[in-house]
Amino acid sequence: MDKNALTECLLKIKLVISDVDGVFTDGSLYIGHNGEEFKRFNVLDGAGIALMKAVEIPMAIISGRKSGVTLHRMKELGLDEHLYQGNLAKIEPYLKIKADFDLNDAEILYIGDDLVDIPLIRRAGVGVAVANAAQIVKNAADYVTHVRGGHGAVREVIELLLNAQDKFAMALEKLTKHTYKDN
Repeated sequence: MDKNALTECLLKIKLVISDVDGVFTDGSLYIGHNGEEFKRFNVLDGAGIALMKAVEIPMAIISGRKSGVTLHRMKELGLDEHLYQGNLAKIEPYLKIKADFDLNDAEILYIGDDLVDIPLIRRAGVGVAVANAAQIVKNAADYVTHVRGGHGAVREVIELLLNAQDKFAMALEKLTKHTYKDN
């Protein structure tokens, strides 16, 4: 999709839905000898979510894996109300989220990285693959991030969306309670 067409589509977006492993994280799982799971999340993504919330654009999460670590992080980010885990067939939670927000596909942006994300990347108004996504996923996407999942890819997408909708400065001002002027 060319830049102008992407911007046109981004103007319609009212909700962001994202996968977790490989998008919010680098896709690695660290499992201790007692079975305790660890994941690495990037604070840039959390700050991006705060920016998006400042202008009242909601986010939902659909993860193929069920993880207490994911639940903990999504609670920290205030994203646990619309968190669906253990769903490799992601269409059912997607349709529920879509109905809960009373939106159509064109109003949803979806971020993913692997094969199970392709149906939603193709269905959403804007489908995004992170830089470390499988090539087949990148081929299905409208936009591929410059940075890898777990390294600020979610933040990149949020900034792309907020800039397209001319809401970035307003979000930053609301978040920091400081007026920013273009240089």
